[in-house]
Amino acid sequence: MLGFLLVLLSAFFFCFQNVIVRVLFTEHRLFGMVAVGGFVTPTLHHSFLLLTQRMVWVVPLMGLLAAKLYPPTWREIGQLTQPQHRPLLLRSLACGSLMFLYLALLYVAIGLIPTGIALTLFFTYPAFTALLSWGWLGDRPTLLRWGVMGLVFVGSVLTLPTLKTSLDHNSWLGIVTGVASGGAYALYTVLAQQVFKQLHPVPFTWLSFTTTLILAGASLSFWNFQETQLPWLSLWIGGLLSAVFTFAGHLLNNLGIRRIGATTAAMISASNPALTVILAWLAIQETLSGRQLAGTAIVTLSVALLSWEHRRAVSK
Repeated sequence: MLGFLLVLLSAFFFCFQNVIVRVLFTEHRLFGMVAVGGFVTPTLHHSFLLLTQRMVWVVPLMGLLAAKLYPPTWREIGQLTQPQHRPLLLRSLACGSLMFLYLALLYVAIGLIPTGIALTLFFTYPAFTALLSWGWLGDRPTLLRWGVMGLVFVGSVLTLPTLKTSLDHNSWLGIVTGVASGGAYALYTVLAQQVFKQLHPVPFTWLSFTTTLILAGASLSFWNFQETQLPWLSLWIGGLLSAVFTFAGHLLNNLGIRRIGATTAAMISASNPALTVILAWLAIQETLSGRQLAGTAIVTLSVALLSWEHRRAVSK
């Protein structure tokens, strides 16, 4: 039950992160009182800039708290440099590379298509996770879990905003990168589940963040940021807020994966689009249609059913 609650709480933190990204790209009235946001246009290089700013905050924050959360953190990271632990180090760095890949693809999707659609496409990843876990780890989903996964997918689709414009090249590219980001995240969670058998989630998460920071920073070398008109203070504050929720969300999710496995964690996390719709309605007054409310209810009930199924399996 603790693993279920950890992953569900991580989903709430990711919701806050999603809303922050929306605000950074598009101006909204926060809680109906003050207009904030719209600091940068949703372009590829601005997406990499926001990702880098987020990780610049996350890595030292995680470094400061790592030893308090898990005292042997730095000793275990140091041991990874020893020859007998090199395979584990390479798998950990591969997870960090996958983290960068799925975040970069998701940011590109957010820049090309409406954020709600990009997030829902990303959160099709439980299907990829289930298939990968089945083929790679032999963790075959039960019939009930397949049914729950289908209900979560249907509910998430119902939460989609209506795409009224015709699909041009950029829209199709956004759809492809949105789905690809989900596939990359599924690979990340399944590989992470294997790494957690030998490495605690705290040092693993720090290594993933650090790898992402290095790759995101390197990607900025392809653009020249001599744009003095950018509101840097607002961007750095937004990056800090995003970093706090990113840190909490990933850490709790990794702790949850260690307890309940990647497939169950993935299906719980699939409630994120519906939760984001609710938070966006509360924080930035994005309206909910009847269809979206129905989708939110379906996802919520599906996750509750999954919780019941998991408790029943554990009690046997």
